[in-house]
Amino acid sequence: MAGVSIAAEWQLLGDKYYRKPEIYQLRWKNIDLARNKVACAPFGGPIALIRDDSKIVQLYAESALRKLRIFTSSGHQISETIWRNPGGRLIGLSWTDNQTLICITQDGTVYRYDIHCKLIEPNVSLGHECFEHSVVECVFWGNGVVCMNEAFQLFCVSDLGNPKVSKLADTGLEEFPVCMAVIEPQYTMSGNVEVLLAVGDHVLLVEEDGVQTVGEGLGPLQKMVVSHNGKLMASFTHDGQLLVMPTDFSSIIFEYACESALAPEQLVWCGMDSVLLYWDDMLLMVGPYGDPVRYLYDDPIILIPECDGARILSNSNMEFLQRVPSSTESIFKIGSTEPAALLYDALDHFDRRSAKADENLRLIRSSLPEAVEACVDAAGHEFDPSLQQTLLRAASYGQAFCSQFQRESIQEMSKTLRVLNAVRSPEIGIPLSIHQYKLLTPSVLIGRLVNAHQHLLALRISDYLGMNQEVVIMHWACAKLSVSSAIPDATLLEILLDKLKLSRSISYAAVAAHADQIGRRKLAAMLVEHEPLSSKQVPLLLGIGEEDTALSKATESGDTDLVYLVLFHIWQKRPALELFGMIQARPLARDLFICYARCYKHEFLKDFFLSTGQLHDVAFLLWKESWETAKNPMASRGSPLHGPRVKLIEKAQNLFAETKEHVFESKAAEEHAKLLKLQHELEVSTKQPIFVDSSISDTIRTCIVLGNHRAALKVKTEFKVSEKRWYWLKVFALVTIRDWDALEKFSKEKRPPTGFKPFVEACIDADEKSEAVKYISKLADPREKQRRMHE
Repeated sequence: MAGVSIAAEWQLLGDKYYRKPEIYQLRWKNIDLARNKVACAPFGGPIALIRDDSKIVQLYAESALRKLRIFTSSGHQISETIWRNPGGRLIGLSWTDNQTLICITQDGTVYRYDIHCKLIEPNVSLGHECFEHSVVECVFWGNGVVCMNEAFQLFCVSDLGNPKVSKLADTGLEEFPVCMAVIEPQYTMSGNVEVLLAVGDHVLLVEEDGVQTVGEGLGPLQKMVVSHNGKLMASFTHDGQLLVMPTDFSSIIFEYACESALAPEQLVWCGMDSVLLYWDDMLLMVGPYGDPVRYLYDDPIILIPECDGARILSNSNMEFLQRVPSSTESIFKIGSTEPAALLYDALDHFDRRSAKADENLRLIRSSLPEAVEACVDAAGHEFDPSLQQTLLRAASYGQAFCSQFQRESIQEMSKTLRVLNAVRSPEIGIPLSIHQYKLLTPSVLIGRLVNAHQHLLALRISDYLGMNQEVVIMHWACAKLSVSSAIPDATLLEILLDKLKLSRSISYAAVAAHADQIGRRKLAAMLVEHEPLSSKQVPLLLGIGEEDTALSKATESGDTDLVYLVLFHIWQKRPALELFGMIQARPLARDLFICYARCYKHEFLKDFFLSTGQLHDVAFLLWKESWETAKNPMASRGSPLHGPRVKLIEKAQNLFAETKEHVFESKAAEEHAKLLKLQHELEVSTKQPIFVDSSISDTIRTCIVLGNHRAALKVKTEFKVSEKRWYWLKVFALVTIRDWDALEKFSKEKRPPTGFKPFVEACIDADEKSEAVKYISKLADPREKQRRMHE
C-alpha cells in the first residue's frame, strides 16, 4: 500500500509507532556539546551555549575568555557576548516561557539576558544566605526556579520576570539529596511549588509551609522527572529500575528493569506516552507496553522535552522524536486498508490516469468524509512540504466527491502550514509542530519573531492571518531607532514614516518616546507631529520640553483636561511671566487659567492681570478679597478703622480710577470704603457689632432704632440720602420701636415730601389701625383716603 518507504523508518513501541525525522542539519561549526553548558528553550526556541567551567577542556584556537552564545534551533547564531559576570561558577542555565535566559552563579546572583545577549537590569540576588553558602543545585520550570545551597536550604523564585525570593521550609538534611525535581504551582493543591528531594529510601516533599515524607521504600532514586501535566513522575532507582508513578506516590503504574544500574545522564518525558533515558552512546525509549526502542549515537546529545515528543540536539543535527499520529499511521502503515490510505492511493492512480482511482473511491464512498479529514490532519503533522502538499491534494481530491465535508478545513490547514513552513525554514529556525503551534498561539509566535528581529516575516504572517500589525511595526520602529544613530533625523524620519503608515492605529507618540529615550529629541519632536491623538501627543511633547507646541495642540483639541495638564506643567517648570506670555494669545488656555486661578490662586491671577495691563480686573479681585476678609470674624469684629478690608477697597478704588471706563466702580469703591469706616466708628461708639456690611438704609434704620438720631443724620448727610428716602426709613424705624409720640412729632415737623402715605402704611403693617387713622385723614388723594378708611 501507500507510503511503504515512509513507514519503514518508524519504530514500534508496544502497539504505538514512533518516528524520528531529521529537522535540521545544524549551521554551526566546531561546536562540541560535551564541552558546554547548554540551555534549549521549548516550542522550537533558541539554544544558549557557554563553555562549562566545571570541566577541564582543551582550548584550540579559541580565546580563554568564555562566550555566551545564542543560536536558533537550526544552528544559526543570533548573538554572543563575553561572560565577565562575577559570582563564581555558573550553576544554572535555562530559558523562561517568554524566552529570557536565566543564569545563576554560585553566590546566588541571577543574571537575565534576552536573545540578543543584552543583560536585563537589574540583576537579582537570592539573598545573603545563598551568598554565604554557595548555590549547588537549580531546578527550573516555566518562569520559576528552585535553588539549594550548601546549608541544604531551599529558595524559590516563582516569577523570574518579577523576581521575589521566598524561602521554603527547613529540610533538616545533613547531606545532599541524590536528585531533585519540582511539581509546578499550577499542578499542586496549594498553588505553590512543591520540591521533591530523593533522600535515602524515600522522597521528601518540601513546601513553603512544611516537609513531608513520601514514597518510602522506593529509593534511593537517582533521577526524577515530572511529566508535562504534573500528574506523573518517572524515576530511576539505584538498582536500574525505571518507575512511573503518580506524583502523590500512591502506586507504581509501570516498572521496567534497565540493563544497567548506572544512572542515565538525562531522563525526560517524550510527550505523555514514553520516557527517554540517555547514556553515553545510547538513547533508550521505554513505554508501558512492549520492548523498548534503542537509538545509538556517536556524538553527545541533548534531549529537549516537548508537549508532543522530544527534540534531540547533537553536534551536527536536530531531530524530533514523536509518536506517529493516528491519521498518519492510518495512511502510511504498511498494509493499511484504512479509507484514508485508499484515498491517498486513489490520488496516485488518478495522477497516473489509472481507472483504479475510481475503484478506490467506490470502496470508501461511505467513509469518504473521515478519509478526507484524516488526510488533512496528517498533512498538519508533516514537516516535509512536498508530503504536506500531496496529502492536501488527496484531501481535496476526496472532497470533490464528498459534499458533507467542509472545504474551510482544507483552507485553514493550508494557511496554518504556510505559517509553520515559514518559521521552520533554516533561516528562521523555529521547528514548531502543529500541536505546539496551537498551544503557543499565533500571537505569541508573532511576539517571538519580533523579539528575534524577524520583523518582515512577523508582518507578513500578521497580515496573512488577519492580525493587528501594530505591535510588529512598533517594535521594528523602536529597533530601527536604536541601531540608526548614524542616520540623520530627516532621513530616518522618512524611513520610519514609510513603514508606520502601514498601520492606521499606530502610536507615533510611543515611537517618539523611544526616540527621546535614546537621546534623539529633535527626531522625537518631528515624529510626534504625526500623532493624530492629542491625548498621546501632548504628554510626550511636554516630556521632550516642547511646552509651547504642547499648549497649541491641547488648545486645538478643545480638551480642557489636556489644556490644564499643559498649564500645570508649565506653571511648575517655567517663570510666571513666560506662562503669562504663552497663554495670552490663546483664549481657551487663558480663560481656563483665569477660571482656575480665580478659585485657588488669587495672587497669581493678580500678577497675570497686572502683566497684561488689566487693572480693572485686579481691582475686582481686590474688592472680592475684601468681602472674603469679612468672613473672618477677627477682621470684621473690632478690627482697626483702617484695617485690611478698607485698605483693599481703597487699592481697588485707585486702580478703577486709572481707567476711564470704570468711573462708576471707582466711585462705588470710594463710597464703600467710606461706609465701612463710618460703620466701624458706629460699632466702636455703640459697642454693638451690628453695622459692618449693612447697607446705608439699614445703617440709618439701625441708628434710629437705637435712638442715635444724630448718627442717622450724619449718615444721611455723608451719603446724600434724599428726603423722600429719609422719611420712609425714619417712619418705619420709629414704628418698629413703637415710638408713636416721636412719629407724630416727626409728622408735624414740616410737610413730609412723601406725603403721609409712609405713616399710614407703616402703622397698618404694624397692625396699629388706631394710629393709622391719625394720618389717613391727611392723605392728599381722596380715593386713597376713602379706600384706607374702609379697610
